[in-house]
Parts: sequence; structure tokens; C-alpha cells
Amino acid sequence: MENRGTGFIKEDPWRVLRIMGEFVESFETLSHLNPAVTVFGSARTKPRDPYYKAAVELAKKLARHNIPVVTGGGPGIMEAANKGAALGNGKSVGLNIELPHEQGGNRFTNVPVNFHYFFSRKVCFVKYSFAFVFMPGGFGTLDELFEVLTLVQTERIPKFPLILLGKKNWSGLLRWLQSELRDNSRYIGPDDLKLLTITDDVDEAVAVITQYLERVGPPQTVPMAFS
Repeated sequence: MENRGTGFIKEDPWRVLRIMGEFVESFETLSHLNPAVTVFGSARTKPRDPYYKAAVELAKKLARHNIPVVTGGGPGIMEAANKGAALGNGKSVGLNIELPHEQGGNRFTNVPVNFHYFFSRKVCFVKYSFAFVFMPGGFGTLDELFEVLTLVQTERIPKFPLILLGKKNWSGLLRWLQSELRDNSRYIGPDDLKLLTITDDVDEAVAVITQYLERVGPPQTVPMAFS
């Protein structure tokens, strides 16, 4: 059996080149976009679901403000947001990941980018967006929520709008964060949860995003986390 040292010589350098290739291709493609809004949510959400319809409406309204919409490129909420952006004649970006189950690129993306590695895909979600909308989802959505929230909390990126769309879905988590992380243990600061906006109203979410643009302006440089 080949030892680990030999395997490293034969495999890992090529893996590094593959990672580099993903960054070069994605940076080249996405650098031509206006600052975008990333929409996260479950791949399992069906078209009849109210959250699917809300994602379509949200993305369509953002497109009318000439704001590109970025998703993970798959089905469910991702498909809905890409569909809304396309229907609004806007840029509909899909950062698709290779997975053995569930994930397959949806037909509504007009700017598709494919990834093998989750971490390089995550970099692109944050690097080219100035606001983030989190709709109901599973482990992946929670991972993305806390990843971006940590970057804002630690000031690695600016205080971009972080919007939780769906009060019924997110309220329980927020209560736990308040009671366990903030009040009982003080693992987070007293104002950290103020970084999040929770709403059921698509128009309110759009207003938060557009008002941020009016107040601060689009990002002129790469976010601090990637400078």
C-alpha cells in the first residue's frame, strides 16, 4: 500500500491546480457583473410552495433594479430565484456544485459557473455580492448563513444586508440564539443578532437592499475578506 508521503507528491499538487483553475474561471466570469444579491435556500422546495413563489417575486424585483441574482444554480429555491431574475430580464447567476444527489443545474441561469469544491464556490458567493437573502433550507443553507454572518460579525466584510425571509421558519432559531448564545452564555455580543433582518415581506427585503445601495453605494473594491 502506498504511503501518505508518496500519495501527496502524486495527488495534492494536481488538486491545487484544479482549485486554482476554478478560481480563475469563476473570477473571470463574475468580475463583469454589477454587485449582486445572493439568495440561499433549499434544493427540495417545490414550485407550489409559497417560498418558491416568494423567491421568484424577490428576484424579479431585484432584476428590475438592475441587481444580478446569484444562487447555487440547482433546483428548489435556487431555481425559483434564477427564474425570477430571468423573467425580470436580469442577470441570473448559478454557481452549480457537483453532487451525487439532488444538485443539477437549472435552466434559468444565464450566467452559469460550475464548481467541484464547496469552498471555492463559497468564496464566489461572498466576493461578488453585497446582500444576502436566506430562505428556508437545510444544513447547506444554515452553513451559508453562519459563514456569512461570521464574516460580518468579525468585520472581514462590510455590514451587508443579511435578510432571513420567512418568520415561521427562522423565529425558532433566533429565539435559541438569543437565549442560549446571547443571554445565557454570552458567546455572542448583545448586538450581534441586529445584523440580521427577519421578514415575511418580499417588498421589505427589496427595500432593505435598495436602501443600502442608496445609502452606501455599490462596493467599489473586493470585500476585506478577500483583499
